[in-house]
Amino acid sequence: MKFELKKVHRNTPESEFIADLKNTAIKLNQDFVTHQQQNEFGKFDASNMADRFGGWAKAHDRAGLNFARHQKSVRVSDDELFQNMEEVWTKLGHQPIQADMFPPLSKYSAGAYKKHFGTWMKGLEIFVTNINSEEDASSESSIENLKVEPATKHKTKREINWRLRFIIMKRDNFKCKDCGRSPATDQSIILHVDHKKAWAKGGETVLENLETLCSKCNIGKSDLE
Repeated sequence: MKFELKKVHRNTPESEFIADLKNTAIKLNQDFVTHQQQNEFGKFDASNMADRFGGWAKAHDRAGLNFARHQKSVRVSDDELFQNMEEVWTKLGHQPIQADMFPPLSKYSAGAYKKHFGTWMKGLEIFVTNINSEEDASSESSIENLKVEPATKHKTKREINWRLRFIIMKRDNFKCKDCGRSPATDQSIILHVDHKKAWAKGGETVLENLETLCSKCNIGKSDLE
């Protein structure tokens, strides 16, 4: 690959810069654009645009975009970042890399994980530790030893948290147990984790009573029930 210098575009009208920045935001379905995103998806270099308008935030102001939202978005909680990681991992069907962390696949960029955890790999390690802790707790707890809640007559809650959901989907290879379809090969596929024996009919939220189904198979199952 030949090395090429980036064009400065000194004579480019400001209106073209603004139009390009807006277009990049539309492509990403966001109301802000990072430097990295502009350089990857835009026509003009982010540094040139920032120099022209006296800063990246000012370029956003001129384009009617909300750069403050991006600054706020990087100050998210561990749980929000981990839930996003779980969603990306599920859609891909394998461990994501930094290049995967862009809209519409990912709500947060790899940079958000680096700023929050120090490095991308550290974020992945903590995510896996959370998953393993949930799996250990689920495996060690005996349903027979849990107390029945009088209000629901259940020993477990109906809600399936994102950690348990990820464990079930990973166990099922991120594929629907009925039809075998996966978002890794068909982006229109949406996976759910559902109770084999319905919670309303006494089924509990435990590993052996949960399975991965695509949205269509899950709806079909509900119709039969």
